[in-house]
Parts: sequence; C-alpha cells; structure tokens
Amino acid sequence: MAPITSIEQLDLDKVYSYADYLTWKFQDRLELLKGKIFKMSPAPSRTHQLLVGKLYLALSAYFIKGKCQLYLSPFDVRLLNKKLSTPDNDIFTVVQPDLCIICDEEKLDERGCNGAPDLVIEILSPGNSKKEMGIKFSLYEEAGVKEYWIVEPTEKAIFVYYLHNDKLIGQRPLTTDDVIQSPLFPELSFDVAAVFE
Repeated sequence: MAPITSIEQLDLDKVYSYADYLTWKFQDRLELLKGKIFKMSPAPSRTHQLLVGKLYLALSAYFIKGKCQLYLSPFDVRLLNKKLSTPDNDIFTVVQPDLCIICDEEKLDERGCNGAPDLVIEILSPGNSKKEMGIKFSLYEEAGVKEYWIVEPTEKAIFVYYLHNDKLIGQRPLTTDDVIQSPLFPELSFDVAAVFE
C-alpha cells in the first residue's frame, strides 16, 4: 500500500484508528473524534495565540513546582474511555487541546498522553465552537477529564466545568470582573482580566 502523504488520499467518511493516524505522512493538523477526521485550521489566529500564551504563563507559575505537567498544542491526547492502556488500533479519538495538565506520569509517553488529562483548556475560534462545545465536550466527559475550561475570546469569558458523578458540571461564566479558581486545583487562581487584557 502506498504511503498516505496528503489528506486528500483519505476517505473522510471512513472510521480511522490511532494506528492509522500514526502512518499518515502529511503536515495538515487534524484530530480524530470517534474515528472521524476533523481538520484543524492551518494556523490559529493572533488573538488565539495571545490567549494561549497568557494562560500558559498563568498556569506554569502554579504547575512548575508540582508533579503535574503542562502541555501546549500540538500535543496528541489519546482518549480511552477511562482505560489506561489500549492498543493503537483500538483508539479512535486523538485530540490536540490548546492546553492540558496531566498529573499521572504513567499516561505520558513520547507520543503524548495516553488517557484523559486532568485539566483541558480549549479556546474557541471561528468555525470550531460546535466541535469544542458539543462534540469534544461529550468526549472529554466520557473519557473522564476532571476539569474542562472553554475560553470565549469574543465575549471575554471562561466557562469552567468539573467532573461530578461522571458528568461535567458548569459553573457560572467567568468574565473580566472575576477571579478564576480551579475546582480541581484550589490554589490555582488568577484574574480573568489578565488573560484578556
């Protein structure tokens, strides 16, 4: 079989596994959501990158001294429906969150994270709101992500969800007048305004 060097060679209606994903030799950024290909934009907007940078700085100040590790996209996260070890051909969801925190070192390998991160942060961009707020929300909940933040740049708001009885439960939206405080990491807090200024 000839190597896959272009996304145009793939059948976008087919279901693919992580084992397939590893064989693809092209530069397009994509995610696998339940085996379906979702193409990512070639480069995030300037605003998106600024927000990632500010969030990274706020988070790194807290996580630099602990066992939990902070990662930026592109960083492959294989979601496993709460199982720790699954063969590559049985993994059908590979995401690249904007930021994620992993506290269990056993989930980390040279290819990324094998299992649910503890905290995932996604920044909405034009065209990805449906994916982040609908499809990926359900996938993160199903996989057991303990905390999920959705950052809405236009409204300058952050939506914080935490896992309770296998369901992601939302707090009220946080705006530039608020201080964000992580339910999972109670000592992690900072002014929301600092992210958007």
